Amino acid sequence: MKTLHPGLQAHLEGDVTTVCMVWIVTRADGERLGFTDHDRPLTVRGVTCEPETGFSAGAAEASLGLGGDISDVSGALASDRIADADIERGLYDGADVALYLVDWQAPETATLLRRFHVGEIVREGPAFRAELRSLSAALDQPRGRYFTRQCDAALGDARCGFDLAGTPGFSDAGTVAATDDARVVDLGGIAPFADRWYDHGTLRFDTGARAGDLLAVQTVRPLEAGQVRVALREPVGVAPAIGDQATLMAGCDKRFETCKARFGNHLNFRGFPHMPGDDRALGYLRQDDVFDGGPLVP
Repeated sequence: MKTLHPGLQAHLEGDVTTVCMVWIVTRADGERLGFTDHDRPLTVRGVTCEPETGFSAGAAEASLGLGGDISDVSGALASDRIADADIERGLYDGADVALYLVDWQAPETATLLRRFHVGEIVREGPAFRAELRSLSAALDQPRGRYFTRQCDAALGDARCGFDLAGTPGFSDAGTVAATDDARVVDLGGIAPFADRWYDHGTLRFDTGARAGDLLAVQTVRPLEAGQVRVALREPVGVAPAIGDQATLMAGCDKRFETCKARFGNHLNFRGFPHMPGDDRALGYLRQDDVFDGGPLVP
């Protein structure tokens, strides 16, 4: 049962109420922003909450038990503090959202109703819709590892152990030559490379508005005049400027053969390449089959 602030409880028991809703968002970078459906600014918990920002709350359900509840909030980019670039860069992904019931005549009596985390954000022209997940929704996330033949580590992370930046030949710096604002970025200054060397790799912007951003690469193909065309897995979003510096890092297709031949890192391979598949388990014995306990992958 929710316990209200005594002042707010007394106000709600009166004949006339002056209440509104307030959202306080704590972004991934620690910045706090406040929004309210009231018609004037309010200060709640030390945060100035902007009015008339275009926010509107969808239906929210609260269930008993540990089931994850999901609601949503939508709105236009009416506030100068909600920058399109910040949404594209993921600063609102996983952000903490606190929902308060507030008597706008006495904001100090604000009572926390619920807390959420921002889930999926969907863009709809100049507006957006953000999915708000309850704290218990984290219990629905898968935990542990899957038994697969492919590696489940990210190239260069602690589990992989390969020094991607410090090993010559596995990264190269260039400059942005062109972009179509969708999924393609052309780079200049990249040295010749082996076929599919940067496929499934990473593109990191080092200067400009996107400095520090990492984008997943689908393919990289050479063009004329010493340029390469980088096809990304997701839309570029906020486009980098021509001349921005970027670093292209080699990719891995997660296969044991690639880990061994390209990176020499097969002792750290985080998959199960020798695990028999369904074809082995359900297949019939044949005279030429070999079942001597040897590895399925050389």
